[in-house]
Amino acid sequence: MATQKLDYQGGKAYGERMEMLSQKLSDINEDFLNDKDYSEVEDLAEKLAQYKEKFLEFDLDQNLEIGMMAMKRMMEKLGQAKTHLEIQKMIKEVDTTGSETINYREFVLMMLGGKSTILKLILFFENIGRAEEIKTGVPPKRSLDSLP
Repeated sequence: MATQKLDYQGGKAYGERMEMLSQKLSDINEDFLNDKDYSEVEDLAEKLAQYKEKFLEFDLDQNLEIGMMAMKRMMEKLGQAKTHLEIQKMIKEVDTTGSETINYREFVLMMLGGKSTILKLILFFENIGRAEEIKTGVPPKRSLDSLP
């Protein structure tokens, strides 16, 4: 009886896939960094790194496009739940290819562009609504006169 070899490399394959996707987005970021139209943008490299991280976080099916369900999940996670019609409208505002999805290049163009879309505004103000990080570690020493 022949024994079947089991493939235990699922985690490794996933890591390799994420690395490949990350590299594709990095290549697109390089195009923006080398584009003279964006040379005036302040902290462009830092912004592009943030956009890449955010895009990968919400690209659910890892096809480098944000579709209807990924957009719905993103809005819910940001505390801005939207109806399907609202999400379709948001995607149409950004989609330049007619694919009914948002690819990474469209996402970056939206974030760097002058046009204020609903999605851009929500993502831009996301950081303002975040609660202050909880400090961990040993608390500072206090004296009796510092107590209320």
